[in-house]
Amino acid sequence: MGSDYTKRYTEEFKRDAIALVDSSGETVTAVARELGISSEPLRGWYRRAKADRGEGAPGELTNAERDELRRLRKENREQRQTIEILKK
Repeated sequence: MGSDYTKRYTEEFKRDAIALVDSSGETVTAVARELGISSEPLRGWYRRAKADRGEGAPGELTNAERDELRRLRKENREQRQTIEILKK
């Protein structure tokens, strides 16, 4: 059905694309079409950038919060494994 290939974009490209959406006044879909990319990744980047600026939906995590959550979950998983090993 879908391909196993995922296109990777540089952080600079993402920043420039987000800035273009902000400055052009065009929709995310129109800007994505101009750049020759799918609108879904650009929409996600734009939503996350807005959250980082404090303009996101209520309860939406910033990148810093998302990174901390990922780190804490990893730490929690490692501690559970350690507890299981010590129980044995």
